[in-house]
Amino acid sequence: MSLTFRENNNIGFIEFDQEGSKVNLLTTAALQELDKILDTLAGKSSLNAVVIVSKKKDVFIAGADIREIEGITRPEDGARKSRAGQDILNKLEDLNVPTIALIDGVALGGGCELALACQYRLATFNEKVRIGLPEVNLGIFPAFGGTYRLPRLIGLPDGLTMILTGKPVDANKALRLGLVDRLAPQNGLDHHLNTFIADIRQGRVTSDKYARRKPKGLPAFLETSIFGQWLIFRQSVGSVLKNTKGFYPAPLKAIATIKKNFYLDRTRGLDTEARSFGELAVTAVSKNLIHVFYISEQYRKLNVEGIAPKPIKKCGILGAGVMGGGIAQLLSYSNIRVRLKDINYEALALGLRSAAKLYRDAVKKRRMKPYEAVVKMDKITTTLDYSGFANTDIIIEAVVENMEVKRKVFRELSAAVGPRAILATNTSALSVTEIAKETKDPSKVIGLHFFNPVHKMPLVEIITTAQTSQETLATTVAFAKRLGKTPIVVKDSCGFLVNRVLLGYINEAGRLLEEGLPAGRQGHSIVAIDKIMTDFGMPMGPFTLTDEVGLDVGGKVLHILEDGLGERFKAVETFEKVCAQGFLGKKSGKGFYLYKGKRVPNPEILPGHSGLCSDKTESLRRMLYVMINEAARCLEEQIVDAPGAIDVGMIFGAGFPAFRGGLLRYADSVGIPQIVGELGRLRDKFQAKRFEPAAYLLMLRNEKKKFYQ
Repeated sequence: MSLTFRENNNIGFIEFDQEGSKVNLLTTAALQELDKILDTLAGKSSLNAVVIVSKKKDVFIAGADIREIEGITRPEDGARKSRAGQDILNKLEDLNVPTIALIDGVALGGGCELALACQYRLATFNEKVRIGLPEVNLGIFPAFGGTYRLPRLIGLPDGLTMILTGKPVDANKALRLGLVDRLAPQNGLDHHLNTFIADIRQGRVTSDKYARRKPKGLPAFLETSIFGQWLIFRQSVGSVLKNTKGFYPAPLKAIATIKKNFYLDRTRGLDTEARSFGELAVTAVSKNLIHVFYISEQYRKLNVEGIAPKPIKKCGILGAGVMGGGIAQLLSYSNIRVRLKDINYEALALGLRSAAKLYRDAVKKRRMKPYEAVVKMDKITTTLDYSGFANTDIIIEAVVENMEVKRKVFRELSAAVGPRAILATNTSALSVTEIAKETKDPSKVIGLHFFNPVHKMPLVEIITTAQTSQETLATTVAFAKRLGKTPIVVKDSCGFLVNRVLLGYINEAGRLLEEGLPAGRQGHSIVAIDKIMTDFGMPMGPFTLTDEVGLDVGGKVLHILEDGLGERFKAVETFEKVCAQGFLGKKSGKGFYLYKGKRVPNPEILPGHSGLCSDKTESLRRMLYVMINEAARCLEEQIVDAPGAIDVGMIFGAGFPAFRGGLLRYADSVGIPQIVGELGRLRDKFQAKRFEPAAYLLMLRNEKKKFYQ
């Protein structure tokens, strides 16, 4: 049994405690148990209140069972599941006794919807409290009454924002929004609950849950007038289209559903919700996003079995540039003391300014209070030598991407730190094995590749050598997770995973540019190639991305890849010429685009034309299929252990569109035989070995398999 009911002093308690699970889920079985309890309560007149509570630490209800959503294959089945949940929560809402959701932790998805169906909500000051409706991240929207109840409870603008973004709110914001009625300390919670119930019975809290929030001024006008509501819906559509470019149907469907059911009674409004949910649940986008959820959760929970990680309390960082400053800020934000070293005060000042700016931005966006930013910033100290490094638990090197410099730094580090310290390099492509040769104990050396900007990019590549110990790996994985990152473990090899797969794509875009796609002025070609990829769903095109990263950085990595992996990574002539002209991208004001005023293609970039001209479909395939081919080689060489690592890496490290499920999930949807055939055709057409299908792809085709079985 997941649910039990008990009475104490005329108060009924419905307790959620799912067997064999760290969290409670609102499964079909749990809903059926709740339904039976509610039927027995309907005839009780002696109760002063019914309280829904969780016996799990820091969790109210974490949501519905995603496996049940994944299994929906027909719209009518999705609508039926939605109505079944709605009917049960309607029973809860219609009880004649006051109902209270006692939230002392996570209340997401179906858990939030259950709380919305209660007449009152009491949350604690627990920092783990998060209340929200994240269903849009799975390509669906809340369908147990969430689209009907939430906008009525907290107002149309905030209700739409929570549903369309999927972002949960903490306890304090929930109180400000009117999502909860009161906050209470965890200590003495029973007393505070009894006080809350007494206030309800004595009329100190209004009984109409939709009338407790009283907006004033312009918000009141917008929410209560037809014109204001129309404007809110219109702006919501514009915002969604701007952010998603129309690739994600769930937010737009949510707006249409709320726009309709906002003016309907509960029965008709919930019917609209159920039918729309059924239509979304069967889409390819929803299935792909559920796949992404599963694989991302798998890597977020990654650990090294049987090995206990060592605690990390203090970290040293070498190199106080933008990357070093960003890493320092991330660590201090996670309450880790940081010792930041560079060779001069100007460099240290740059690192501190980078960290301080991130904290100022967080305060400005109300993600933290000013005093919290000061406390965390104070965890960063600086030095010009190795003082303070002897007692560090891990050192992260973030100096210039030059092997000789890194070797020198690791020789010095090995002499300066204690024997327990892990030595991590933030290199994006250089051999970690070669770097480790400069140390006394190579078992303590590991790659820890953060992506820029550090505070935003969720991925970390953890690179192991043949000498890296399991304890070093286990500690580094746990450390990355503590920082809120999603780690993938990659075998030391040229370019590791993400850069290796991504740079082949960037280089292919350069070849297309040199071939003159489409026919016409060169600036048109840059824009056209970028548009091919943004139309596919990439957040930016290859030339925009190159400008963001820096042509000098990308060129350096391409040279490393060419040295290690051969001719297919030889940088196209255009990249070499552009970099030689000092057009380094956004940081220099000029790259493939100009960055003074309105962004326009750089007219000074004029690569030679080969006379070849590809169509858009072929161009898209060339850029995508070289990535798929390189990813297959990575699996063949066991650079990573599974297709999921590649899809997590490309989604969270390179921005591959999540709605397509990841690079290799997309490959499966196209079909391995079709990809192998097209690669062969391109190889023959261009007489180019880079299109030679990888042995791993040929194996999949011959055995009639997919990347995901």
